[in-house]
Amino acid sequence: MSARPLNRDPLNLIVTGVGGQGNVMISLIVGNALVSEGYFVTVGETYGMSQRGGPVMSHLRVSGERQHSPFIPEGCADVILGMEPAETLRMLGRYGNLRVVTIVNPRPIYSIDVTAGLAEYPEMSQLLEAIEELSAQTWIINATEEAQKLGDPMFANAILIGALIGSGLLPVDRAAVEGVLSDTFPKQIDTNLAAFSKGFELLQ
Repeated sequence: MSARPLNRDPLNLIVTGVGGQGNVMISLIVGNALVSEGYFVTVGETYGMSQRGGPVMSHLRVSGERQHSPFIPEGCADVILGMEPAETLRMLGRYGNLRVVTIVNPRPIYSIDVTAGLAEYPEMSQLLEAIEELSAQTWIINATEEAQKLGDPMFANAILIGALIGSGLLPVDRAAVEGVLSDTFPKQIDTNLAAFSKGFELLQ
């Protein structure tokens, strides 16, 4: 299958969160779906103190023409998918620009320093306001809250993927992602597909 032309080539997507949220799984599912649609996808992963809830970031560079270097230059993100709001703001400061679009899950995950009282987590309304100010467009998706209604907060990953695909920011069909989800989670496919659909719904 030949890839449809991209508005920007490469299209640069950052998926950011903290260790244990499933950041790498999101990049794998989205990347595999894009490959199935005929695109070249290069993925670069960076890990902080992921075993202790440190930052984890995936760079996905999507092209209809060729493979690109795995890491997005600073200031050159087209889309940022944020699983954690403070990390989302941090990535916007480093990779954002006047055109960047942000999808963010507003559920905080506190670092050890915050839980020990050695640091303060930013006030959420101010955090989200800053994210909106630094983005050309922002969608706030309550993925963790909705995932808990489905029985497991980890379904937030499928919800966020649904929001990302539903936004139309990536040139990938819904069916392609559903196929990858089915292959990846055969024992929990019904709930993952429900979560994926919920992401589309929340985006509206």
